[in-house]
Amino acid sequence: MASVANPATWRSVREAALSQASVKSEGVALSILGTRALVLYRIDEAEHRRREAVGAEQLDSIPVLECLLGLPIGLPVPVDSLPGQAAVRDLPRGAVEWGEYLVTRRAVRPLAVDLAVVRATDRRTGLERAGRFAPFCRRAVLFDHLTCSRAGLEETLVEAAFYGIGVLVHEPDGIRMALEPEAYRPQRHTAAAWHFIEELYGRLG
Repeated sequence: MASVANPATWRSVREAALSQASVKSEGVALSILGTRALVLYRIDEAEHRRREAVGAEQLDSIPVLECLLGLPIGLPVPVDSLPGQAAVRDLPRGAVEWGEYLVTRRAVRPLAVDLAVVRATDRRTGLERAGRFAPFCRRAVLFDHLTCSRAGLEETLVEAAFYGIGVLVHEPDGIRMALEPEAYRPQRHTAAAWHFIEELYGRLG
């Protein structure tokens, strides 16, 4: 279940991770990918309004998203030219626009994720949980001063840097970014990554 992140924690994490998130980012705490995470995201308002206007159905299937990825955005395509005509005709309402002989893809990702932050009680667990988000967005681990001592911090930073995972440390005077996460640069757009976005979007409502 999604919930608005604790205001104090959200403000502290956002301030510490300001360089990793847009000023328009919102925060939500939820269980996703088998762990609890604070996700910083931005809604695509144009796509959100479009879906509401046409009563679009949820895009919650990998095969459906794979089919959509095979269509250009906003460009009419002759239906007869498509190899998977049956799959296109079965697409959820609102994903495409139909003409007499043409189909036009309208659906795009409804939001963008700037950062996912997990909290853990030890280095191994934190890095493993944060690593689950590698195919989808930047990721970081939030440690507090009880679980990440000064003596162990350097070792934690070295290992986290190897995996491209950011580290936030909860200290008595607040939360600070001890290591910035590696930039998220996907090699290609995948149905799995889009499905992650759709799952998050569906749970925000």
